[in-house]
Amino acid sequence: MSQTMLLLFACILMHSGGGPITGFGIALITLAIGVVMLVGICWQLLDKWIERTRGRNWPTVSAVVDIVSVAFVPDDSLLRYGASTYTPYYLATLTYTYHNPEQQMGDYSRRFGNEDEANAWANSYKGETVKVHVDPNDPTRFVLREEDL
Repeated sequence: MSQTMLLLFACILMHSGGGPITGFGIALITLAIGVVMLVGICWQLLDKWIERTRGRNWPTVSAVVDIVSVAFVPDDSLLRYGASTYTPYYLATLTYTYHNPEQQMGDYSRRFGNEDEANAWANSYKGETVKVHVDPNDPTRFVLREEDL
């Protein structure tokens, strides 16, 4: 059960007056829903910030982009929650390999609204050398940062 539904259910259970929900009750429910939405937005922003800064001070190794692909993703996740928006996209993925000291493989993906743009972007990296940041404490942890493309 989602947090929003849980809070709504708790507010309804706490309302013991037996009558209709008052303006205060509606305001309380609206506030609870707003807080949950704000926490979700902040969580996404924090996650993106962590992803951007992760590995920036790790040493780099050269990697070669071996495989590029573009896939259509019918993002209907919002439709399941009753929203009227439908935002499909194309996911371009670069798959690269490097040695440190054993061969490692990773990938980097980026969303596009247009298939031609996604293909052009992905194909521009085919066979190219890129920098991959590798965790000096754990060589199995690595990241290709957008700034290094």
